[in-house]
Amino acid sequence: MAIDLAKTAKDKKINYFLISFVDLFGVLRSKFVPARAIAGMQKEGAGFAGFATWLDMTPADSDMFAIPDADTLIQLPWKPEVGWLASDLWMDGSEVEASPRVALRRQLDKAKQQGYRIKTGVECEYFLISADGKAIADERDIQEKPCYDQSALMRRYDVISEICDCMDTLGWGPYQNDHEDGNGQFEMNWDYDDALKTADRHVFFKYMTKAIAEKHGLRATFMPKPFTDLTGNGCHAHVSVWSPTGKKNLFLDKKEEMGLSKLAYKFLGGIVHNAQAACSFFNPTVNSYKRINAPPTLSGATWSPNTVSYTGNNRTHMIRIPDAGRFELRLMDGAANPYLMQAAVLAAGLDGIENNRNPGKRHDINMYEFRRVDEIEKLGVKKLPLNLLDALRATGESKVLRAALGDDLIDSYIKLKTVEWDSYASHLTQWERDNSLDC
Repeated sequence: MAIDLAKTAKDKKINYFLISFVDLFGVLRSKFVPARAIAGMQKEGAGFAGFATWLDMTPADSDMFAIPDADTLIQLPWKPEVGWLASDLWMDGSEVEASPRVALRRQLDKAKQQGYRIKTGVECEYFLISADGKAIADERDIQEKPCYDQSALMRRYDVISEICDCMDTLGWGPYQNDHEDGNGQFEMNWDYDDALKTADRHVFFKYMTKAIAEKHGLRATFMPKPFTDLTGNGCHAHVSVWSPTGKKNLFLDKKEEMGLSKLAYKFLGGIVHNAQAACSFFNPTVNSYKRINAPPTLSGATWSPNTVSYTGNNRTHMIRIPDAGRFELRLMDGAANPYLMQAAVLAAGLDGIENNRNPGKRHDINMYEFRRVDEIEKLGVKKLPLNLLDALRATGESKVLRAALGDDLIDSYIKLKTVEWDSYASHLTQWERDNSLDC
C-alpha cells in the first residue's frame, strides 16, 4: 500500500516537501510544497516548465509533472520539518523519455524480467573548499601524501561527523569516513542496496553534503578535477547481481579464482565492450577528462584509470575485483548523474549477458606504467576517450545504448552536451595567449 504523504506529514510534523527531480546534466530541481497541498501533488505531481531545465524541451512544450515516489521520503535531519522526495517525470499522460530516473527504472525493470536484482554502492569523493572556490578550506592540509591524515580529518570533525550522523539517522548504514588522496578531499561510505535506492540516496547525499558544508561556512564540490595538481573526485561504483529475492548473489562463485560466476564475467564483458560509449555518462563534463588520462598528481598517482582494462585487487585499472562476487567500477567521477550512471552500467552489463561478451584478458600489472598508445595497444586494451567530444561521439554511435536508453534520451543528451563543448571550445584561455601570441 502506497504511503499517504498527507497523513505522514501530520504524523511526522512535516510542514513542507521538496518535490525533486534530476535533469540530464544532474542538476537537482525542486518545488517547495506546503504540507496542506501534498495530497494533490502526490496524485497529480508538481508542475514544471521543462525548457527551464536541461531536458531539451522548448517553451511550446506542455507542462511537465514530477510525481513523487512516496517510498523515497527523507526528512532533512538538520531541518526535520522539511521532507524530500524523488520524483518521476510525466508529460501529456506519458513518462518523459529523457528523464534520468525513468531511464534507470526501465533498465531495472528489464533486469527484473530476466530474473535479476541489481545491487550497487557508490563511493562519493568531494573537496571542502573556500566559499569563493579558489582554494581548499584547510590551509594546514599540505602533506604530499595526505590520504588518511588523521589530523586533517579531525580538523573537519564538525562537518564530517554531522554528515555521518545524518546518514545514520536516515538508516543508510554509514561505516567509514576518510581523508582522501587530495589535500582537502574526503570520502564517506554507506551500505550498498538496490540500485534505485542507491541512486536516490546518491542524489540526496550530494545535496546534503553541500548544505551542511555551507552551514559551517564552507563549500563542498564534487567537481572531477578542481585542482590540477591534486587527485580528482571519483565516484566508484560497486555492482553485483542477485536473485529476485535478494538472498543469493548471482555473481558469486567461491570455486573460481576471483570468486566470480560465469554470469559475472558476461556482465563484465558488457562493461568492457561498452565502456567508451558509456564514458560520456560516467564522465559528463569537459573537466572530467582532466581527471582520467591525467599525469601523476602531487601524491604520485591520480588513482583514476587511463584504459579500458580490468584486474584483481589493483587500483590502477578501470575495473577492480576487490572481493568475490562484485566489481568496483573506477571510471565514474563526481559529476556523474546518479541515475544515468547506473542506467548505463546496467545497459552495458545486460548487453554482456545477452550477447555472451568476453571481457578479455585480466591484466595484473601496474597500468600506470603504460601511458603511450603503442604500449597500450600491445596489451590488447582500449584507450579511454581523451575529451568530452570524443566521448559524446562514441555514445551517439552506440547501438547498445540507443536500444537500452532510447533515441530521445541519447539525442537530447548529446545535443545539450555538444552545446556545452562548443561553449568551452570557444573560450580563449591564458595558456593559448601565452603559447600562441608570437606564432
